[in-house]
Amino acid sequence: MEGASVGIAVAFLGGMLSFLSPCVLPLVPSYLSFVTGMGMEELESGSTEVRRTALLHSFLFVAGFSLVFMALGASASYVGQLFRDYQQWIARIGGLLVIFFGLHLLGITPLNWLNREKRVQMQRKPVGYVGTVLVGVAFGAGWTPCIGPVLGGILTMAATQEGLAQGVSLLGVYSAGLAIPFMLSAVALTQFLDAFDRLKKYVRYVEWASGALLILVGLLLLSGQFTVLAGWAAKFTPEFILERI
Repeated sequence: MEGASVGIAVAFLGGMLSFLSPCVLPLVPSYLSFVTGMGMEELESGSTEVRRTALLHSFLFVAGFSLVFMALGASASYVGQLFRDYQQWIARIGGLLVIFFGLHLLGITPLNWLNREKRVQMQRKPVGYVGTVLVGVAFGAGWTPCIGPVLGGILTMAATQEGLAQGVSLLGVYSAGLAIPFMLSAVALTQFLDAFDRLKKYVRYVEWASGALLILVGLLLLSGQFTVLAGWAAKFTPEFILERI
């Protein structure tokens, strides 16, 4: 798969940038407290039992939103397969759309429909482990203002993939980029809060970096150069990785 290695790198980076976005990163402690049912002081205590509970609930939370994102990836790939004869046009039109998403994040061409609040509001978390998964599903289905543009870009890439598995894999990797730092913050909340206090003034730049990434991907899709870049990058990808993507 020519575009696999570059696509996976872009998807993972997109997931990490989504985690660092201004309306996700500041709310991580609140989400951890909500899904675990523990207060901030208890979470910051760092005891073995607290860490175990926080890690388990954070895993179930990310599993919930990963299911949603991967289902969206499957849907985008399926639609792309239905119009396989028009893949080139899908890539070009998708490239334009991704560029507009990037310009939106840079604040150049604001798209008002992406700024409307889409979160699913929950006053109380559903009880138990299944409830934590459901909160993750609600997050994945409803949190569009910040992650929407980047997620839309990855979904556009999924629509141009050769098969359903490749599209699902892209969204799985995107989910991993969002999930890994979330789970790390769950087991090291004090360190996370210290780091966030130092880095919060730079969070706005994350949106600009996300916008720049989307514009680059959009231009590559629009010009048909994405597969050329992917072919070049594949030369530097270890064989054992290529065999698994």
